[in-house]
Amino acid sequence: MAMLEVENLDAWYGASHVVHHLSFSVEPGEIVALVGRNGAGKTSTLRAVMGLMPKATGSVRFEGKSLLPLGAHERFRLGLGYVPEERRIVSGLTVRENLQLGLVAAGRTDERAAIDEIAKSFPRLKERLGQQGTTMSGGEQQMLAIARAIISRPKMVLLDEPSEGIMPVLVEEMGVLFRRLRDQGTTLLLVEQNVEWALKLASRAIIIDQGELVHASSAAALLADKDIQDRYCAV
Repeated sequence: MAMLEVENLDAWYGASHVVHHLSFSVEPGEIVALVGRNGAGKTSTLRAVMGLMPKATGSVRFEGKSLLPLGAHERFRLGLGYVPEERRIVSGLTVRENLQLGLVAAGRTDERAAIDEIAKSFPRLKERLGQQGTTMSGGEQQMLAIARAIISRPKMVLLDEPSEGIMPVLVEEMGVLFRRLRDQGTTLLLVEQNVEWALKLASRAIIIDQGELVHASSAAALLADKDIQDRYCAV
């Protein structure tokens, strides 16, 4: 059974129909890259899977369970984590307190053990637990957003543009982290404008254009196919 199965997904913002009859699946333990131009519908797809679109129809199943009747918080409790493009670090809260939000949402009570555990993957955050989250650099805030999503030990994480605006050295650190998460059994669905980086991480790739699936292949095959990349991913 696929971990995530999306079939004939349609989604709207008001009268704007932004995702059209989209179907794809993600297997347990995979990293799948969802790529395409800006405005192609990638973020809307993640939001629809997470239950954050005003209207969505079709079928979205997570480990066989239908998600569309459920709210975002219920999907989170099933083991579906989400890192939004804009990070949403809570102003006025410390790094520790932002991490605590992930624990509270998941109903996890072993705070000290959880934060010690997450600090092993994010040593930069361990040094800044008492610092206000929004005073850190953009890259460190992105790390905090990822840490907050995975501190609850989700089975799958949806990541929206994690490398955007991040220094190259932190992007490489992020790649190491994502591979480690995969090796530990976490499934990742990655929306990313840095196509080459994403394809080197992923096992499979999906291209969306104008809300529709236009290409699906192994990530290695798409990485080697510059014509397809230029047609659907080039700015």
